[in-house]
Amino acid sequence: MKLGVSTPDGEFVAYYSKRGLKRLNFPAAAKHKSDHGGDKGKISASVRDWHKLTTRAVREILTGRAQGELPPLDLSSGTDFQQSVWNAMRKIGCGQTKSYGEIAAQIKRPKAVRAVGGACGANPIPLIVPCHRVLAANQKLGGFSSGLNWKRKLLAREKVELFD
Repeated sequence: MKLGVSTPDGEFVAYYSKRGLKRLNFPAAAKHKSDHGGDKGKISASVRDWHKLTTRAVREILTGRAQGELPPLDLSSGTDFQQSVWNAMRKIGCGQTKSYGEIAAQIKRPKAVRAVGGACGANPIPLIVPCHRVLAANQKLGGFSSGLNWKRKLLAREKVELFD
């Protein structure tokens, strides 16, 4: 099930499985009309409730506030390693950051710094699983699957100072 999330920053697209929010896509670079409004089929009550929570969380995060209640997250698409990284990222609070190395140490894989970066890039639910809060060493930007402009914008809204 695919549903749009309208924001002042553009239309995000949320995808749901039977287990919860499975993927979140950032707005397309080119702003054009598409089928992002969502599936035409019947929406179950659980997906409708999950979508309300997703929409609220996305809007809160985009304004630099901590998100409230979240829908269940279906992170089953990742390997065990990726899931451990994604779960570690979920613990990074609004306005806080961690380095790839700190995440690697947190999950007890201190030499897996590059693999942590790969897991960040494979994150299916960016924004809600806040990979934008993971930085390279010395508060440097690093990468971001939705583009560095988005990462800068999100961190600035959370009042995070960067040294890139």
